[in-house]
Amino acid sequence: MVHALSFPFDFLWGVSTSAHQFEGGNLDNQWAAWERRGGIRSGHTCAAACNWWQEAEADLDLCRDLGLNAIRISVDWGRVEPAEGQWNRSAMARYRAMLCAAVQRGMRPFVTLHHFTHPQWLEESGGFTAMSAAGKFALFAERMAGELGEFCRDWLTFNEPNVYASFGYVFGEFPPGLRYRMYDYALVMATMHRAHALAYERIHRVQPEAAVGIATNWVEFQAASNSASDRLMAYAYDTVFNRSTLQLFTCGNLQFPFGALAPEVPEVMQKIDFIGLNVYNRLHVRAPWNEASRRSGGLFVPDDAPQGDHGVELPYGEAYPDAIVAAATEYASLGVPLYITENGVPDRADRIRPWVIVQSLRRIQDLVTRGVDVRGYFHWSVVDNFEWSEGWTLRFGLYEMDPVTQTRRPRASAALYRDIIGRNGLSYEQLSRFSEPPAPCSG
Repeated sequence: MVHALSFPFDFLWGVSTSAHQFEGGNLDNQWAAWERRGGIRSGHTCAAACNWWQEAEADLDLCRDLGLNAIRISVDWGRVEPAEGQWNRSAMARYRAMLCAAVQRGMRPFVTLHHFTHPQWLEESGGFTAMSAAGKFALFAERMAGELGEFCRDWLTFNEPNVYASFGYVFGEFPPGLRYRMYDYALVMATMHRAHALAYERIHRVQPEAAVGIATNWVEFQAASNSASDRLMAYAYDTVFNRSTLQLFTCGNLQFPFGALAPEVPEVMQKIDFIGLNVYNRLHVRAPWNEASRRSGGLFVPDDAPQGDHGVELPYGEAYPDAIVAAATEYASLGVPLYITENGVPDRADRIRPWVIVQSLRRIQDLVTRGVDVRGYFHWSVVDNFEWSEGWTLRFGLYEMDPVTQTRRPRASAALYRDIIGRNGLSYEQLSRFSEPPAPCSG
């Protein structure tokens, strides 16, 4: 069969998940404490989440039926080390069972060790503002490599340090809920990358054949006008948010002015086997000259931009597949394999998701054709899940899920993704049908 656009025979097709958003019953991490303090702006509770701690295998069956050959799963540090130095054997056994189930269903697991959550005891000692956190994380990583390495050789130390640091210490949307703490932002970024370097060494010591990477988030920032203030602010966001991880792996420090606020991290340079890129959207930037703009950090989305569902207070972002090209082109300079470890759109009605999938993959195929070493695509996600402070408001699943009854129902995008995987490529019909984004919803 001739396809319009084909992918390499060993290309990885997956979905991404995270422990806190899927498992349910995570009571010993800082997000559970944040929820108890009323930090979930939607007012929702995570509760059983997607019930993975009890029945992950049912959704792994859905993944198998989609034809996936890879899956990204994370470990909740608070589950396996609820008190410092006290290791929960039953929790580690459950993670082994989940990874074994994924392997048995033909999927290659990528395990993330910190997907925004860590034990509450670490948070109470300062989280990653404390230099000691790097060594404690490395010990955890070493332990997980020993416990889970039978089923996994691909490790992501951290998910989106730039999101964790900015949302927790600049925008106040993640725990610990601080705002405008630029010194803390820089310190957290430096400490997390030092922790990555230490974990990289420890994992390779336990598992020499391991591949150890990190996932960073990339957002396109578009100046709202040609004014110097808008362009300068968009440039600042792009530099600080998008390129900090690249800067650290390349030069061992953060760019000015943050390099003056945080210690250098020369030990992280070149300690990277692959990069995960989480790419979703574009945000428009207007210099914050009024109170509303200041509250949003100058970030907004035009009403007529292609986008999915609105968050509780703010739009999620403009769906923008071209951001994948920018991110992959920039991070290709590291000379390591790239994976698109998250991509998707919140879309309860499945209105714009098919266009996002097809157009994102069209750009990935073009990158591969041009020689950029992109080796896999992980869609976010298989079922609707608990979306951090947005709770159940934003729905990213290929399968719709009712958090009360736990019932699953496939959206049309599930069949689309299954067909793409089955043919290992995009058809002319798909490219034609989903060539343009659907019109924005009225009202």
